[in-house]
Order: sequence, then C-alpha cells, then structure tokens
Amino acid sequence: MGIRTVRLDEDAEAMLATLQKSTGMSISEVLKQGIKACHQRSHEEGATHPYDIYKRIDLGEGGWALAPSSDAKRAVREAVRRKHGR
Repeated sequence: MGIRTVRLDEDAEAMLATLQKSTGMSISEVLKQGIKACHQRSHEEGATHPYDIYKRIDLGEGGWALAPSSDAKRAVREAVRRKHGR
C-alpha cells in the first residue's frame, strides 16, 4: 500500500470535508472512491490517442504536403526561395 501526499486547494478541501461528513467515509476512502470513479469513467469514454485525433482531421488529398515525398527536396528549396525571395 502506498502513501501519497496531495495538495488540495480550498474548494477541493471543502468538497472533501462535505463528502466525508455526508457519507461517513474516511478521507482515504473518499479519495479512493474518487480515483475509482475517474478510472471507470476514462474506460467508458475510451482512451484518446493522438492518432485518434489525427484520423478526425480532414486534410483532404495530400494533406498539407507541398509536393509528393519523392520530390520533397525540390519542394523545400522552392518554399525557402518563396519565403526569402531568393
């Protein structure tokens, strides 16, 4: 069993005290129940991974690419020329 030190702001401290009084649970038990509830909610909603977000972004054909990857060096040179006017 681990021992943790947690810093709570005034609002969280007040909510913790209210929960402790209304439920009769110890502070440790209230915190454990909160962790369990948060864990359960995260599993119900499903974890979001960066690729899941990327899949929802519609970049269209080619995305933000300036040129096909086989021609990347030329495209970079042209982009630098356009930016610096050379």
